[in-house]
Amino acid sequence: MQIAQFTLPNQLFVAPMAGVTDRPFRQLCRRFGAGYAVSEMVTSRKDLWKSLKTSRRANHEGEPGPIAVQIAGVDPQEMADAARYNIDRGAQIIDINMGCPAKKVCNKWAGSALMQNQPLAMQIIEAVVQACAPQQVPVTLKMRTGWAADQRNAPQLARQAEQAGIAMLTVHGRTREQGYKGAAEYETIAEIKAGLGIPVVANGDIDSPEKAAAVLAQTGADALMVGRAAMGRPWLFREIAHYLATGEPLAPPRVAEVREALLQHLQDHHALHGEFSGVRSARKHIGWYLAGLPGAVEFRQQINQVEDAQLQSELVDGYFRTLEQSHDYLPDIQPGVDLTAENWRQAA
Repeated sequence: MQIAQFTLPNQLFVAPMAGVTDRPFRQLCRRFGAGYAVSEMVTSRKDLWKSLKTSRRANHEGEPGPIAVQIAGVDPQEMADAARYNIDRGAQIIDINMGCPAKKVCNKWAGSALMQNQPLAMQIIEAVVQACAPQQVPVTLKMRTGWAADQRNAPQLARQAEQAGIAMLTVHGRTREQGYKGAAEYETIAEIKAGLGIPVVANGDIDSPEKAAAVLAQTGADALMVGRAAMGRPWLFREIAHYLATGEPLAPPRVAEVREALLQHLQDHHALHGEFSGVRSARKHIGWYLAGLPGAVEFRQQINQVEDAQLQSELVDGYFRTLEQSHDYLPDIQPGVDLTAENWRQAA
């Protein structure tokens, strides 16, 4: 898999997700087999560049390259300046956000709202590409299929973006109107891929190795981007890679491996965000790891009251060590389902 001058180890990408894909999460997914990870969305507003939130999102210390930073905004010059700012701080690839469906982003006409204003979208693309060219930094674009079902303009915008110099395109198979509801559709992604010469990445509802293989076959995409399904399940990348290579499912991870991964994740998370913010923002990650495991509801209630980083890690360690006493592997269950201990033993 190639993005301009960068050769990636595989075709499995981590989607940029605000509040989720910080540096510790990206590194964890890379360790479990993701070949590429894009940072959380960084604003193009200069007055926010020095904020703690933005500085944490722009932290790439110890992260393997290529370093990809996603920027969002509505003003072409601001977006160009944001690209230069992040390049000066280590970005090797700049990704333009035209896919975020969040109201607080779209209400300012950023993210996927830009797909309603194709001339402005192209002005932004051209300005960012021009800003990055002197540094030989490729520019990629992430977008949706359109604003609404009757406004699927992604194929047209994709062709114009390629002509403007975009090096790779990622398409989430939903309109902004859908948000994350309903099922992603891949026909539009297949149409886009058929009409472009640059790499195209398929995104949306890729939550299992079997689904990953089906999406690749249906779209002809060059790569896959996994988002929500990797939350609390970073080993999904390893499972997908194994299935694509062999056609066989991979055994689930050992409980001990999950415990060690989560404890390392918490350590890195606390170090980046500090104890006060880190303990609180780690709660959602812990909840995702626990989804479907015995006693998860009760344990989440307990862990959500903890405000000390060391105690948070100790409780997580104890929870998984208890599971290790009777089970080597995690069960193959649907996330989001809390099982009784007996049902969990049967699933395992």
